Amino acid sequence: MTDFILDLIARGGYWGIAFLMALENIFPPIPSEVIMGLGGMAVARGDMALVPLILAGTAGTTVGNLFWYWIGRKFGYERFKPVIDRFGRWMTLEWEDVETLHRIFVRYGSGLVFFFRFLPTFRTMISLPAGMVRMNFWKFILWTFAGSAIWNLILAYAGIWFGKNFEELDKYVGPVVLGVMALVVLFYFYRLFTWKPRARR
Repeated sequence: MTDFILDLIARGGYWGIAFLMALENIFPPIPSEVIMGLGGMAVARGDMALVPLILAGTAGTTVGNLFWYWIGRKFGYERFKPVIDRFGRWMTLEWEDVETLHRIFVRYGSGLVFFFRFLPTFRTMISLPAGMVRMNFWKFILWTFAGSAIWNLILAYAGIWFGKNFEELDKYVGPVVLGVMALVVLFYFYRLFTWKPRARR
């Protein structure tokens, strides 16, 4: 995966960064931390400039999030109920839970989209409910771009700090990303085995 990222950055420059960041939000296992970290290292070497790097990475992130936003918007909130009725056990959700989440999102949607940009895994998935509740398109773009720009800037500066030593970046970022993913999986299985429908509670 690392060689694939390095090759695309070397061949595509800023366009490669934008493409990778868009792909990262459609296919989350590609880590944005490594993409922007390598971009920051390129800035440290003088091969890239910081502002175009952040703009390219953030534009790619926003495009990738639009993919899930449009899926959610096309699917819609109301059409989600048969899915919950059939697969709610495996999603550990009941329709009442979805209605509660819907009310929260309608009220705090802009803040949630911005805040979730700083959380692994969830920063991509937050775009789906944003589309399902038909959050204003331009608000979604604005808050996604703003949160992503800050996060990408942090990652780029981490790459600049590590300089040319990719092994150091990979040594710290790799275990953190894998650890977070493992915690998410463990939390899901814990919730799956301990969850009970309201009628049984």
